[in-house]
Amino acid sequence: MAFMADTAAGVRFTVLGPTDTVDDERVSEFYAYPDARPDRPAPGRCWVRGNMITSIDGAATASGKTARLGGPGDRTLFALMRYAADVILVGAATVRVENYSGAQMPVAQRNVRQRRGQAEVPPLAIVTRTGDLDPDARCFTRTEVPPLVFTCTDAYETTRSRLGAAAEVIDASGSATDSVDVSAVLAVLARRGLWRVLAEGGPVLLSQLITADLLDELCLTVAPYLVGGSGPRIVSGTGEVLTRMRPAHLLSDADGYLYTRYVRGT
Repeated sequence: MAFMADTAAGVRFTVLGPTDTVDDERVSEFYAYPDARPDRPAPGRCWVRGNMITSIDGAATASGKTARLGGPGDRTLFALMRYAADVILVGAATVRVENYSGAQMPVAQRNVRQRRGQAEVPPLAIVTRTGDLDPDARCFTRTEVPPLVFTCTDAYETTRSRLGAAAEVIDASGSATDSVDVSAVLAVLARRGLWRVLAEGGPVLLSQLITADLLDELCLTVAPYLVGGSGPRIVSGTGEVLTRMRPAHLLSDADGYLYTRYVRGT
């Protein structure tokens, strides 16, 4: 006879294991934004999806970069989520560390996006409090569409002067002129019809979205590695909240990666 602690009485556990293999079309359906589902957000409001990766011991990077944790499956879903998004939201530190370029879209996906009423290529939307970005960086020189650069009032003029025609610089301060308000960023994106937002980090930006209650879902890849050390988590900030999420799906692959998707829940 098996005994269980009183606190666990009535809890039902499910054994997860191989059930079936999904084709490319069905995987795309798993990552469709809610315009294809009943929980579509109200007009004028962005739907913000975070996409991050972590090791099984909680590290967000290995040797300082997320790419060291990734594998073929993770890279496939990374691209698929970009194909679905209207805009790719990212912090300036991540742009520098990961050496970002603009999004690359194959012809087939451009046609799909056109049929959905989207631009062929989603722009980068870079959040930077200081505006300290190099106009010769790949995000400005290897892109089909100029990035949107969201900065604060105090850094707006110098950022616009530094970047020139390489980007559209936007003042996204709230009440504090020395910081960027992520609510103001999303309000600008929503007004432009860029409501399918893909937030790729980094940890500070993701923390700001979470503490402002603006993250609608989190797609988290769990890489089958132990990293150790004192590297960062997927979030980094002083604010703390307790936001209930529910699992939408869990995928795996032959390399042992887990691909989770959590959405707002009760």
